[in-house]
Amino acid sequence: MSQRSLIIIFFLFLLLKIPSEAQTHTENVVLITLDGMRWQEVFQGANEDIISSRKYVKDRKQTKDLFWDKDPALRRAKLMPFIWSTVVSEGQMYGNRRLGNRVDLANRYWFSYPGYNELLTGITDRRINSNARINNPNTTILEFVNQKKAYQNKVAVFASWDVFHYIINGQRSGVHINAGNDTAGAQRLSARETYLNHLQKTSPSPWGSVRYDEFTHQYAREYFKKNSPRLMLIAYGETDEYAHQGDYEGYLRSARKTDDYIREVWDWIQSDSCYRNKTTMIITTDHGRGKGRNTWKSHGIARKGSNHTWFMVMGPDTLPLGEMEENKRYFSQQLAKTIAALLNLSYPVGGKQGEAVATVFEQ
Repeated sequence: MSQRSLIIIFFLFLLLKIPSEAQTHTENVVLITLDGMRWQEVFQGANEDIISSRKYVKDRKQTKDLFWDKDPALRRAKLMPFIWSTVVSEGQMYGNRRLGNRVDLANRYWFSYPGYNELLTGITDRRINSNARINNPNTTILEFVNQKKAYQNKVAVFASWDVFHYIINGQRSGVHINAGNDTAGAQRLSARETYLNHLQKTSPSPWGSVRYDEFTHQYAREYFKKNSPRLMLIAYGETDEYAHQGDYEGYLRSARKTDDYIREVWDWIQSDSCYRNKTTMIITTDHGRGKGRNTWKSHGIARKGSNHTWFMVMGPDTLPLGEMEENKRYFSQQLAKTIAALLNLSYPVGGKQGEAVATVFEQ
């Protein structure tokens, strides 16, 4: 055999040794949701027609001072300053329909439980057609990851809406869930958890099944510090509640507050060597809302635009491309497999599952 043939065989051997799929740098994922947050406010800021309405804004002067500017770029930065400073410069943002970049729901119902099922399982399911407290028959990405030896007891959910106990199927999944009016139940509570438990019991929310987001955020913070989860969902709910009430000022203030929560989560990640440069953060919503001045309060199949969603990704495997301007359509159901791929896992489920978002991984 000639020397040239030996060299060719040697290089073919090396090629066979290269894995077919590159390993990611992501070791942890934090998924954050803002219930019912419209893409319009995320990408354009406060809506002029609604913010000027006496019907939806009690203190129009103060609200405009806080959130209004004629320039949409400045307006959106007033509403969500962390998103439009750090995420836009370090991550990728999908769903600005003004740029032709669309994100939609694949499910036919366009409200919360079907939206979260789609987001967390990658499939649509006609059995999930209400917000009823029924255990999810499908295996979410959280339950799937928690079944893996390396992730057992390292998956957690903190949510303002109590129905997450059923969305995640707490009876079956083994995932740590703190949702609705839950308190911290650990044997060794921190001083902050003890105080939060007291406040939670003595500060009932006006929405019954949805607590104030501050409790969700602070319980998540304490758990993060004590238990170092590798996959975590933080689901904030106030934006949807204020919108249903027709309180546009409350809706905007809640979005601004949640932006600050997201900044704090990113600060936690960056301040811990176990998470820094090893963690991807994904931010999204479960559904959109009506597009019009008098339909923005509600959502569902009768409200055109309720299927319009959005998502953002920031982490070590994702190029900092900012707003995605490609004229392309994505679906919320693609995020479950995207999370799995970030963790170097294959997430098989029955039915037609959305594929991972390729641009999240392109280098």
